[in-house]
Amino acid sequence: MKIGVPTETKTDEYRVGLVPGSVQELVDAGHGVYVQSGAGRGISASDQDYRAAGAKIFETPKEVFESADMIIKVKEPNALERAMLRENQILFTYLHLAPDPDQTRDLVDSGAVCIAYETVTHDDGSLPILAPMSKVAGRMAVQEGAWCLERPHGGSGMLLGGVPGVEPAKVVILGGGVVGTHATHIAVGMGADVWLLDRNVDVLDTHWKMFKRTTNGIYSTRSALEKHVVEADLVIGAVLIPGATTPRLVTEEMIRAMRPSSVVIDVAIDQGGCFETSRVTTHSDPVYTMHDVTHYCVANMPGAVPKTSTYALNNVVLPFAIQIANLGCREALARDRNLMNGLNVYRGKVTYKEVAKCLGYDYTPPERALQVH
Repeated sequence: MKIGVPTETKTDEYRVGLVPGSVQELVDAGHGVYVQSGAGRGISASDQDYRAAGAKIFETPKEVFESADMIIKVKEPNALERAMLRENQILFTYLHLAPDPDQTRDLVDSGAVCIAYETVTHDDGSLPILAPMSKVAGRMAVQEGAWCLERPHGGSGMLLGGVPGVEPAKVVILGGGVVGTHATHIAVGMGADVWLLDRNVDVLDTHWKMFKRTTNGIYSTRSALEKHVVEADLVIGAVLIPGATTPRLVTEEMIRAMRPSSVVIDVAIDQGGCFETSRVTTHSDPVYTMHDVTHYCVANMPGAVPKTSTYALNNVVLPFAIQIANLGCREALARDRNLMNGLNVYRGKVTYKEVAKCLGYDYTPPERALQVH
């Protein structure tokens, strides 16, 4: 199979779809890999590094798209890239379609086979390709929150962990999944007063066992959510419904009632965000203030640490990429239910139920879509 790796186009995105070591694995398996010149610059991988791994270097994304049977990216394709997709071509990347009707329409119209990293599953129901980026984002959320709390950056002037004789900042984490767990690790390590809210008592029990009395786990009712958000110095939104638009749990009224110069970090912004006041920002311009609350809503947080993120991502993407390349897309999907769960769009059909529901498309079960074609 011919595999293309274009340079990422999202603002302030420094990751790359494949690292040289992954390219070598695919080449050794008998596949051709075409990498756009400069695609690896953000992780300090040169064109020569890719050539040494067996890749062919192309100057333009057009050459990459025209030559490849499968495109491997990190972030969703922009409008120009979507226009280059062709029928039956495979797109393997993060898509986050539910809050993005324009992208969904273009992918449906392209006739391409679109597999979303964020909905590929493991046998236990976890999300193995989403997980490493969720770990990075959860850890970064606390770092960025601590930075935003500093007075020169518009914050209230609190040190996250306080000092002896002065109370630490209250950090409220909404959601105890992968993002929430890793945010908790960092917040606890920095000495913050950490409160985790979740509606799953098993999650709360797991956090109790993991963190003992260093955190406070609260069942998330509307009244509990409002109380702790309003009292917080830093709120981290870490809510996820796989493939679906994130529920707006924190209302504008709650934001308005928060302490002046407090901070919210919306890690769920790439699925629509969990604060009513959220809007997408970039690493170049990461924050804005609304109702005297600093909002950090960068949709590609792990892109700021591309070396860590890209290598962590490749560790989980590569086995699936080899599987698709070796077997062909239809056979790989048919053999692997977990990979099939990643299929969001197949040759003009929306094959992920939550995307269809959120955007008003007819839902076609992926197994049926494969049988038709």
